[in-house]
Amino acid sequence: MKILVVDDHALVREGLRQVLQGIATGVEVLEAARCAVAFELAAAHQDIALILLDINMPDLSGLVALDRFGLRHPDMPVIMLSGLEDPNIMRQCFDRGAAGFLPKSSMSDILMEAVELVLAGGTYIPPEIQTAPVNAPLSVPGLEITPRQHDVLQLILGGFSNKQIAQQLSLSEQTVKAHVTVILRTLKVETRTQIVVAISRFGLIQQS
Repeated sequence: MKILVVDDHALVREGLRQVLQGIATGVEVLEAARCAVAFELAAAHQDIALILLDINMPDLSGLVALDRFGLRHPDMPVIMLSGLEDPNIMRQCFDRGAAGFLPKSSMSDILMEAVELVLAGGTYIPPEIQTAPVNAPLSVPGLEITPRQHDVLQLILGGFSNKQIAQQLSLSEQTVKAHVTVILRTLKVETRTQIVVAISRFGLIQQS
């Protein structure tokens, strides 16, 4: 299994590599100190299972890099890393398709928990955003998606296309596509039709 770590600090990359290699035998950690290098690695290694991306990169904003990964590699989940614990920044990351957000102050066991959850198809939402009323995730037992992904889900259930959803929510189509990918992965389905069937388990829609 390959995991790509994108951070301009060598010590941070080294620390993450040591923790990540403890997840399972045979974990290969790829490293990039620049977003440009990360894009090259992602293109060369289509089997990357997860990307850990620092929000503050020297050559490109981490949020812009998140958009590009979502466009070019929608099946590669991205966990954002940041030295800030601002719920508004976290919300921006989730709005743009992140599968998780980790403050750099997190302990290694929290990192392991987040990585394992995302690798299993879930979304890791840190306590800082869960306790913020404006940014609280969708409160549906068993369905771990962000408020913006809930908005996308409701429009999917209404029969809207990705283009129409982008227009309704003032998002780019690639960001919508990234959100749809997370929703499909969370529900463990492959098509929009299967979303409608699966979502009835959570009581969000009534069976006809």
